[in-house]
Amino acid sequence: MIKTKALATLLLLAALAVSTAHAEEGSSAQQTATQPEAKPRPYTYKTPKLDRAKFDALLAHPKDLLIIDVRRPDELTRIGGFPVFLSIQSSELEKHLASIPKDRKIVTVSNHAGRAGAAGDLLAGKGYKVVGAVGAQNYEEEGGTLSRIAPPPPKPESAASAKGSTPTSVN
Repeated sequence: MIKTKALATLLLLAALAVSTAHAEEGSSAQQTATQPEAKPRPYTYKTPKLDRAKFDALLAHPKDLLIIDVRRPDELTRIGGFPVFLSIQSSELEKHLASIPKDRKIVTVSNHAGRAGAAGDLLAGKGYKVVGAVGAQNYEEEGGTLSRIAPPPPKPESAASAKGSTPTSVN
């Protein structure tokens, strides 16, 4: 009898927990649906933010231009980018200044130009010829075309490692 009451109480508590969780999910979904969409942060950098037309005009003279994409590799493969660029993540930019030529116009790239603007300001402060920052997703939204980069397929295992054997020498 005591075991039956304990089991019934336990089941009741479990049912109450499940129904409470569902009620909270519905409540948060309703709150999310009624909340206004988050506004993008305002662009506050000194580096000019380029629209598609301005960036396309710079792309028309590729010998004078260096595009530095400051996004992570997973963003490049997921979202896409421009055909030719130097990939240096924004967190690594200062470590790689020596590999960036100072004799070319530079455009920095990120998803919506936020990190690109910060990178452009950093480079301009170090004496580089930064002409603008562009957001790859903004560029695409304005009708521009991005190149999609497929990650390389995994390397096939060799026959020896696939069988779990290792070469042995006979003495």
